[in-house]
Amino acid sequence: MKFIADLHIHSPFSRATSPALGFESLSVWGALKGVTLSGTGDCVHPGWLKIIAEKLRAEGNGLYRLKNNTEAQRRMPISGFSTGAIRFILTGEISTIYKYNGKTRKVHHLVVLPSLAAATAFSRKLGRIGNINADGRPILGLDSRDLLEILLECAPEALLIPAHIWTPWFSVLGSKSGFDAIEDCYRDLSDHIFALETGLSSDPPMNWTVSALDRFTLVSNSDAHSPARLGREATIFSGDLTYPAIRNALQHKNKGGFGGTIEFFPAEGKYHYDGHRKCKICFSPQQSIAAGGVCPRCGTPLTLGVAYRVAQLADRPCGRKPADAPPYFPVLALPEILGELIGVGPVSKAVQRLYFSSLSALGSELFILLEASRAHIQKQGGELLAEAIMRMRAGTIFAKPGCDGEYGVVRIFAPGELKKRQDLAAK
Repeated sequence: MKFIADLHIHSPFSRATSPALGFESLSVWGALKGVTLSGTGDCVHPGWLKIIAEKLRAEGNGLYRLKNNTEAQRRMPISGFSTGAIRFILTGEISTIYKYNGKTRKVHHLVVLPSLAAATAFSRKLGRIGNINADGRPILGLDSRDLLEILLECAPEALLIPAHIWTPWFSVLGSKSGFDAIEDCYRDLSDHIFALETGLSSDPPMNWTVSALDRFTLVSNSDAHSPARLGREATIFSGDLTYPAIRNALQHKNKGGFGGTIEFFPAEGKYHYDGHRKCKICFSPQQSIAAGGVCPRCGTPLTLGVAYRVAQLADRPCGRKPADAPPYFPVLALPEILGELIGVGPVSKAVQRLYFSSLSALGSELFILLEASRAHIQKQGGELLAEAIMRMRAGTIFAKPGCDGEYGVVRIFAPGELKKRQDLAAK
């Protein structure tokens, strides 16, 4: 079977997250989005571990489901969708800040564990090193290599996936505090790293320019801080819905089971280009080089983004696709498309009404974005929605890149084009 997984999310115990990030809400949004497997998020936080144990039951294959699905189904805002198929896998993000080779390193890691017992043991070990109660994504003064060693001691079949690997401030290859190679970070345990999370500001073609990444499976996840963000990036699997099958697919991307990724258009990511948000400066890598890497308005260093950092480490030209590269599918969230069509913000009440009516008529959001036929979309949602989704699938978009922590803006129609179409339709 084919299924979509989003392994990197958070719980209400993480800072700057929604209190609605409970398992019932995640089950509802998983069904609406078309995400079958969700991470639990924050699986080393003692308070969240307690809730995991209370709310979820083990399937016996390394995955979990709600013990009681009644409340989740009751919260479903529209008919025709069932929360009963949603499964959970034990995951969490951990921040390590430490000195190595004379430089401060700030690296985020996604951990995936095969059982509640393993997660509990891992949590207890980390609790002896630092404060794991203060934040669902704990900050530890621990070498990344040593974090991996502790994880493997607790569960040899656990996974550590370096998180959003290019983000400037907190990632293994980031411009501000990372390394130049995965092996420099994890050293003698590097063979235990076989998947990398590429983050919202990069996509597979950007990563293909760095040959050192060829051996890794490139995955995408939402890093959701609210249930409605679930699945904004995700990973596609095929085969058994079990922990061993998922681990095997990530370890052996060319032997079946790994179906590719669902991606942001990277320009929409918060760190795609370089910039200084305070001074409203957003530069391409070429502009940053010309400016000497400093803001022309205030003279402070620019935050060098993902495109710049990838170009620094690239040893191949853009456009070269490795022969064994899995497919990837760039998408724009359906509320953003609908908001563009009716000229209001994606979180407006008008868009929410249109969003739920679209799902009722057409199916889950990712089905609409990736699979629904043009004829079906046109019949149920109108010609403009069908045209917008076809253009999105073709990558025909207009983008104002994000930089220095501010999301970019992606549009499907050229300025003024929608009004002309609407004027013609009214004649």
